[in-house]
Amino acid sequence: MIGSPLPIVVLGSTGSIGRQTLEIAFAFKEKVRVVGLACGTNMEQMAKDALAFQPEVISVLAEAQRKDLISRLQGKFSPLPEILIGPDGLTKIAQFSSSKLIVSGISGAIGLAPTWAALNSGKRVALANKESLVLFGDKIMPRFKDLIIPVDSEHSAIFQALGLSLDGSGLRRIILTASGGPFLGRSLEELRGVTIAEALAHPSWHMGPKITIESATLLNKGLEVIEAHHLFGVPYEKIDILIHPQSIIHSLVEYPDGSLIAQLGVPDMRVPIALALSYPHRWPLLDRNIDSFAPLSFERAFTFAKPDRGAFKCLPLAEAAGTEGASAPLILNAAGETAVEAFLQGAISFLGIGDLVEETLNRAQRQNIETVEDALELDKKVRELAKSLVG
Repeated sequence: MIGSPLPIVVLGSTGSIGRQTLEIAFAFKEKVRVVGLACGTNMEQMAKDALAFQPEVISVLAEAQRKDLISRLQGKFSPLPEILIGPDGLTKIAQFSSSKLIVSGISGAIGLAPTWAALNSGKRVALANKESLVLFGDKIMPRFKDLIIPVDSEHSAIFQALGLSLDGSGLRRIILTASGGPFLGRSLEELRGVTIAEALAHPSWHMGPKITIESATLLNKGLEVIEAHHLFGVPYEKIDILIHPQSIIHSLVEYPDGSLIAQLGVPDMRVPIALALSYPHRWPLLDRNIDSFAPLSFERAFTFAKPDRGAFKCLPLAEAAGTEGASAPLILNAAGETAVEAFLQGAISFLGIGDLVEETLNRAQRQNIETVEDALELDKKVRELAKSLVG
């Protein structure tokens, strides 16, 4: 029916992207209907969201979480939604028949299988899970380019600068901006002894711990280079990175005549999320009473710098893996996720993240990847290798 709310499923609903997606869905509840929610273990938040949005289906990590959720909802929600579990549950909810759009907000390689399932079902995907393209971009983009709307702030900026298009064929280059993270300007020597708390203190963005650490090492920016290559069909030599600490210019495109088009905005992920939900339109975020959301102020100066690839080795490692192609980006990502987890557990130092990624890339065997199963099997092997190197 014309004008009916858009039915969506939110994968990773209790994470950073998921929480902000639900905030937008609540602010525009006449335009969005949440029919499915998926998360891992945070059943306290899932129960609150289930009561607030009344989804038809939910997916959780395992049977223990399913029982926990039922106990929290019993007598408060009738009839109870279908509650799925495990990887099969994620895949099933990503294909849920009532949905029109899937918000792929799960962080990490675990997001590949449900993203692939959603695309194969003909669902439009608001893609915040960059790992899907890092692992499997060669297979995803040729088949499903028309179904993907980028949610990462940088890629949403490029998408907007191209007139809500993924066609980068006419560009001289793409310029991805980066805040520089909490350690901007520090030398390699000054990065020794960095604590977990310091690395988690991002100056511009509020994100989950995994992506916050990846941002602090600039590994995340390297993954975004790979993502941009796949999304916009631009070769790696035409993708540059510019440090912009204010995080106001989210990225730029340059045309052959020297013209630059940039997208500017407050550093708030609710903007690209709302665009992905409203595409091809724009919803009036400034007209709604959305907590702590305000228009951009131009009263501060903008500064720029080149990234220090010597101090932040994860960035050149990611660029090299992207250029190598084939299974190298997958190996990079698996090593990076393992290294970040090890750092957060206190098993390695901050600089040890880059060292572990580099050693894993050097040791891991390259393999052909033809299917999602191939990708996930190699991902598992690389993680085991990286974990053994930590030991």
